[in-house]
Amino acid sequence: MLISALVTFVVIILILYLVNLLPLDGRAKQIVRVIVVIIGILSLLKYIAVF
Repeated sequence: MLISALVTFVVIILILYLVNLLPLDGRAKQIVRVIVVIIGILSLLKYIAVF
């Protein structure tokens, strides 16, 4: 369980880094970051059995 949560956290960080590299304007990057963070938090909560 801990390994899965750690892998999910690393994937979230990697996706956020890759979003920074995309040639998008600031508003679009912010929207994508918020979506990624929300999905990441929901998946981490799934691993600690909240959902």
